[in-house]
Amino acid sequence: MQAPSMPLLLSPDHVAMVESGVSTIVSSCDVNRRPSIMRALASGIAPGGELITVYLSRRQSRQLLLDVTATGRIAVVFSEPFSHRTLQVKASNAQIRAAQAADEPLLQRYLVAMEQEVARVGFEARFTRAMLALDLDDVVAISLTPEAAFDQTPGPKAGTALTAAATEPLP
Repeated sequence: MQAPSMPLLLSPDHVAMVESGVSTIVSSCDVNRRPSIMRALASGIAPGGELITVYLSRRQSRQLLLDVTATGRIAVVFSEPFSHRTLQVKASNAQIRAAQAADEPLLQRYLVAMEQEVARVGFEARFTRAMLALDLDDVVAISLTPEAAFDQTPGPKAGTALTAAATEPLP
């Protein structure tokens, strides 16, 4: 008999937001709760929101990778620069692997989406390309199953925990 699956935290609107290629910031902490943080080079999400993968530069993210390896803990913030619409997910089950050639289409889609998103706030594509430049041999993928999620959009609902029943669109 199969164990019942955990209810999904993210609504279709949340999944669409993450999939749209918005700004992605990844954080963790060491066993003493000292934080580490890094901008992701890309992110992807399963259609149902049950699995998220973020991509980081190994060279630039040493402490964060050490922290995730030691604790499994991770928090990821997805934010739309134009509107500041923001979603945070947390997990304690993060798994790290080297990026593979099969990840390249996702990395490219994310770059194009971020070029468009950052252009909405007045920056040229060359800025985004420089910010998200990568060497695939240096890229690691961290996959996680969201265990908690929060609306972090500035305003009266900031910090509100999402529940499995939360299917309202983001502001």
